[in-house]
Amino acid sequence: MESAPPARKHPEADISRTALWRGLPPLIAVVLGLWGLERGPGGGSMWRDESVTVQVAHRPLAALAELLGRVDAVHGLYYLLMHGVYGLWDGGLWALRLPSVAATALAAAGVAAVAHRLAGPRAAVIAGTAYALLPPVQMYSQEGRSYALVACAVVWATYLMLAERWVAYALVLLLGCWLHEFAVLALLAHGCAAGRSRGWRWSAAAVLAALAPLAVVSARQAQQQLGWLGRPGWQDWTAYGVLVLAVVLLARGVRDERRALRVAVPLALLPPGLLMALSLVHPWYVDRYVLYALAGLALLIGLRLARADAARARRAVWPWVLAGALLAPWGWWSGWLRTPESRKDDVLAVAAAVRERARPGDAVLFMPSRRREWLLSSPGTYAPLRDLALARTPAASRSLWGTELPAREIRARLARTPRVVALLDPQGQPLDPYPAEAAKREALADGFRLCSLAQVRGARVAVYGRTGADCP
Repeated sequence: MESAPPARKHPEADISRTALWRGLPPLIAVVLGLWGLERGPGGGSMWRDESVTVQVAHRPLAALAELLGRVDAVHGLYYLLMHGVYGLWDGGLWALRLPSVAATALAAAGVAAVAHRLAGPRAAVIAGTAYALLPPVQMYSQEGRSYALVACAVVWATYLMLAERWVAYALVLLLGCWLHEFAVLALLAHGCAAGRSRGWRWSAAAVLAALAPLAVVSARQAQQQLGWLGRPGWQDWTAYGVLVLAVVLLARGVRDERRALRVAVPLALLPPGLLMALSLVHPWYVDRYVLYALAGLALLIGLRLARADAARARRAVWPWVLAGALLAPWGWWSGWLRTPESRKDDVLAVAAAVRERARPGDAVLFMPSRRREWLLSSPGTYAPLRDLALARTPAASRSLWGTELPAREIRARLARTPRVVALLDPQGQPLDPYPAEAAKREALADGFRLCSLAQVRGARVAVYGRTGADCP
């Protein structure tokens, strides 16, 4: 009598024995995350969003709470986390970025766990590794912002959804939403996989209810928080089109893996697509806000390449070609992402340029005022300078960049100043039309001569003097 085939073990039973898919993706993520972590020689570089993290997370808890009541509530939980990190270890750029490195490693492990549950260990190791290698994932694994942590929460929420651990699912996804509200778009993607599950419906309701207080506060701050955004441009739509094409091509090869497709395809396409569509009315789209969608793409890469086994390799070359095309720029991108040029500006380079050019007693002028951020995370450079336009400091005004004097008072102060170090946006950037900003420009043009101008990554540092004697 023929014996019955052995029962297929639950995927979780293999976890303790399958070291490769468990260990390789997070190990790759950690190695890539630590490689060039400071992003540049000579002390590294830091762009202005990271500088906001540094200066806000160093505020006392009471001052932090006051700030979040006025602005940036959407990042409040992340700032609180970083406040704790700095309380334990004020380790400069390493302390700033290591939480993102760790979160990316956990996210890569989570992608592997989801793929293992859906399609086995081979798909797991490929999917988890692909996630770690994707250039945008590498970029935000080395950034002192919340996006890598949000992706980690969404990925593990996806795993908990498949395991039908609904309480844990709701808690982990809520954590991601409180780190950044747009993680809530993952709920819709998960709904495509969960179907009519009562557990998912109750969990979704709980997440939405618990997120509501943050949504109310951040809605009041939306104009101040996102007013700088425009509607998605052709580059955004082109990038989304490439993503759709890649997802369609990869999904065609695993059409019979319906459960896997219901997880991966919506996760890859719905969050960015919905946010871009919403941004046609309210401009809210930035690709990093939905970084977690790349987990869906990595899952599809793992599912498709796991099926292109050696016996079919000659007849199924294109999946590997597609995966190679997606990762082809990897070498160039990986190196470039670890340079200051990969970000919009470099506040540490700006501070160094100011130290090199400023004299004792010089005044400083930020044009526009929000560029005060360039020096706020370098108090040793900022403190000796007289901030001509400042009315109340960021801490005193419970704001990110402080409040400035009226235009008339700024002109009066400039009239009594022999030398000014002005920090300006790059040439060609639109000029703020506000009266105080116009007053700064007019006063410098009418009463000063340009002594020197230094081009720094994403900024200009200009020194103005009234006479030749005031110039270097």
